Amino acid sequence: MEQDVVMKTLKPGEIAAYCDVHHRTVSRWIANGQLKGHKLPGRGNYRVLLEDFLRFLHQQKMPMPEALMPHQPEPVAVDVAVTPKERVLVIDDEQSYRNAIRRVLFSEGYQLDFAADGFQAGVKVFSAKPDLITLDLSMPGLDGFEVLRFIRQQPELAAVKILVISGLAQTELEKAKMLGADAVLGKPFENQQLLQQVQHLLQSGASHAE
Repeated sequence: MEQDVVMKTLKPGEIAAYCDVHHRTVSRWIANGQLKGHKLPGRGNYRVLLEDFLRFLHQQKMPMPEALMPHQPEPVAVDVAVTPKERVLVIDDEQSYRNAIRRVLFSEGYQLDFAADGFQAGVKVFSAKPDLITLDLSMPGLDGFEVLRFIRQQPELAAVKILVISGLAQTELEKAKMLGADAVLGKPFENQQLLQQVQHLLQSGASHAE
């Protein structure tokens, strides 16, 4: 069964503690490219994806911290005869809604990635390379409006479709459209509404690209 794998990030100080080194050593690893780091949108702080840190430990033949052992990815069986559909990034801090969106889109064959806050979203839009993003507006840290502005300021993300899914008032949904959302959907939503919106946006994107 598919899992809602929300991207976990680590601060350089946390990595230093795991490796029993000074935080400046971690900064050097990031600076020289040994360890892949991501800058927080609008700030100078770095974060490292858990999966990148685990890969770094393996490449450097360093011991796996016991606390991280449960996070090692399990092998996933892939049916090579099935051609996966477009990739969708689900950005929502409420797990219940991430699960609801996942159930609808996973059954239709879409590839799914998840982010639970604005910072994770800012990193994931580049690492996951989504074709479409579903975006909640009410989130801790960077809210959905800030994420929307950030995405629409990146030329390399111009083709990404954004479907805002929010329980805020209609005026806020209209504001999201003014900031660059391609479509909006109120919470709670019907499964068929979500699927139709996603299919319509991806089809219109494909027709524009041809």
